[in-house]
Amino acid sequence: MTNMPITPPVDTIDYRRRQAMARIVQRVVILVSAIVLAIYVLAPVSWLVSSAFQTETEIVSIPPHWIPDEPTLGNFKAIFTAGDSAPVTYETRSGTDPAAGNFIPSTAKNLLPSMGNSLIVATLVVILNLLVGVPAAYAIAKIRFWGRNASVYFILLTRVIPDIALVVPFFLVIRKLGMLDTLWSLVITYLAVTVPFTVFILIQYFEGLPDELDKAARVDGCSRLQALIKVFLPLSLPSLVAVVLFTFLTSWNEFLLALMFTQTSASQTLPILLASFTSDFTVSFSFLNAAGVLAIVPPVIVAIVFERYIVSGLTAGAVKG
Repeated sequence: MTNMPITPPVDTIDYRRRQAMARIVQRVVILVSAIVLAIYVLAPVSWLVSSAFQTETEIVSIPPHWIPDEPTLGNFKAIFTAGDSAPVTYETRSGTDPAAGNFIPSTAKNLLPSMGNSLIVATLVVILNLLVGVPAAYAIAKIRFWGRNASVYFILLTRVIPDIALVVPFFLVIRKLGMLDTLWSLVITYLAVTVPFTVFILIQYFEGLPDELDKAARVDGCSRLQALIKVFLPLSLPSLVAVVLFTFLTSWNEFLLALMFTQTSASQTLPILLASFTSDFTVSFSFLNAAGVLAIVPPVIVAIVFERYIVSGLTAGAVKG
C-alpha cells in the first residue's frame, strides 16, 4: 500500500496565508509610520541647516530649495564679523536693494557673547543640580526618617505648578537679592525648576537598587557619603546622564525666565537674542537660520558625548570579573 502525503485542509492553508499577510501588513504599517514620523521630526531641522547655507533670495523663492543651488558661508561669516561691522542703527544692508535682504541685525554683535552666557548658565546649573539633587535623592531613597513621604509629595507638588505662575515670586526674590540682570539670577531660578525633576528621577533609581549594597558598604566602614560616591553613583550612571541631558537642554532653551530677569547683553542668553533678530523692521531669514544652526551645535555635542556613557552605564556590571 502506497503512503500518500497528507495535505492540510484548505481552511488551515487559508488561515496561515492570512496570518502571513497580516504580519506583512503590520510591518508595512510600522515602516510607513516610522518614515512619516522621521520626516515630521527631521524636516524642520533639515530646512534649518539647508537654509543657513542659502542666500536670502533663494530662501524666499517658490518652490523652496531643499538643496542650495549656490551654497554660501556668508551667513556664518556675518555672525563672526558682526561685532566689527554692525552699527547702532536698526540694521545694515549689504546690498543696494532693501528688499534683497542680506543685512545684519543690530543685535548680531551680541550673538557669540550670548552663546557664552547660555553655556555658562547651563554648565553651572548642571553642576549645582547634581551637587544638590544626588545627595537629596539618596537620602530620601535609602534613609528612613520622619516626613520622608511628605518630602516626596512636596517635591512632586513643585512640578505641578506652571512655570508662568512662579515668575512674579521669582522676580521679587531676585530683585530683593540684587541679582537682576545677572547670570546668577538665571542659575538660581533654573535650579528651582530642575532640581525637583532630578530628585524625583534619582529617587526612583536609587530605590530600585538593593538595600544590601548600602548595608554592605556601611559594614565595610563607609560613611553615607562614601557609600553614595563609591557604590551608588557608578551604578546610577544612566539616570545621571538622563538628568544631565534634561538639565542642560532645559537651561539652554529656557526663554520666559531669561526674558524677565535679563535686560542687557551682559546677561542675555541665546534664546533671547535669537528672538531679538525678528524685532527689526526686516527679518533676514538666512542670518537667523545660520544663528539657529550654531544654537543647536552645543546640545548635539553634549548628547553625542553622553550617549557613550549611557551605553557603558547600561552594560556596567553585566560581565563578572
